[in-house]
Amino acid sequence: MKLDAQRWSESYGAEAKPRVGFFTDTSLCIGCKACEVACKEWNHVPASPQGFSGKSYDNSVELGPDRWRHVAFVEQRIPAGVQDGASLVEAAQRGAAIDAGVPSEQLGDGVRWLMASDVCKHCTHAACLEVCPTGALFRTEFGTVVVQEDVCNGCGYCISACPFGVLDRREDDGRVWKCTLCYDRLKADQEPACAKACPTDSIQFGELEVLRARAEQRVETLIERGEDKAQLYLADEHDGVGGAGAFFLLLDEPEVYGLPPDPVDPIRDLGSIWSATAAAALALGVGLLGAALGGRR
Repeated sequence: MKLDAQRWSESYGAEAKPRVGFFTDTSLCIGCKACEVACKEWNHVPASPQGFSGKSYDNSVELGPDRWRHVAFVEQRIPAGVQDGASLVEAAQRGAAIDAGVPSEQLGDGVRWLMASDVCKHCTHAACLEVCPTGALFRTEFGTVVVQEDVCNGCGYCISACPFGVLDRREDDGRVWKCTLCYDRLKADQEPACAKACPTDSIQFGELEVLRARAEQRVETLIERGEDKAQLYLADEHDGVGGAGAFFLLLDEPEVYGLPPDPVDPIRDLGSIWSATAAAALALGVGLLGAALGGRR
C-alpha cells in the first residue's frame, strides 16, 4: 500500500518536505546498542541505568522519557543443528538465512536471538497529537511528530492515548519526552543520529516511499531463503494507525518483540461514533415526539 509522502503539504505549503522516517530491518540487528548511545549523546537524553532484568541480556529494558531508542533482545530456543535434533531442512534454512544477511549472532547454538531497535512510531494517525490540549505535540514539515517541551503541561493525555506505550513523563519535571527523529538534524539535511551510528544499516532513514519499496524486496528475499515468518509491521496505510513513519521488518510475530499485533488509534472512529450517537438520539426524539402526539389523540 502506498504511503502518502506529502500528506502535510496543506499545513506547510511550499515548505512541506517529502515524508521521511525509519525502516528498521531487525534481521540485520546485532544488538550493539550503538543507536541507543548515539541518540542519548546527540539529544542530551539523561542517563538511565537499569541493569540486567534477569529475563535476557538486555540491560535497557524499554522505551521511556530518558530512553528514546531501545534495542530489545528476544531469546528463542531452537535446534542448533542436525546433531541437536534439527531436521536437514531446518539446518539448511538456518544456513540460507545467514547467506541472506541474517547475522550469525541471531542464530547461535541452540538459541535464536531476535534483536530489534524500537522507537516512537511517528504514526500517520497519531493519537498523542490528536488528544494534546496545549499543542505541545505537532506535525513537522517532514511528517514526523515532535513534542515541544516548553509547551507541554504534563497532563498525560498523550500517554494513555499512545497504542504502543511509548510516551511517559520524566520524574524530575513531569513533562513528556520522546524521539523527535532528530528534527534539528533533518532541518540541517542530516540523517538522524541513530541511523548514522548503526553499523549494519539495520536502521535505515529516508523518504518513506523509497524505504517501503526496499523493505518489500527484503521481505521477499528472506522468505525465499527460509524465513517464512518475515513480515512488515506498520507499513500498511490501512492498518489501525494509518501506517507509521517508523516501520519494521520482523522475523516473527509482533507479540514476540513486545509489540501490539493490531494497534489502533483510540480516537480513529470517534467521528463515526458521534455520528451514530447523534442519529440514534434523533431517531429516539422523533419516536418520543410521535408517541406524545399519538397519545394526545
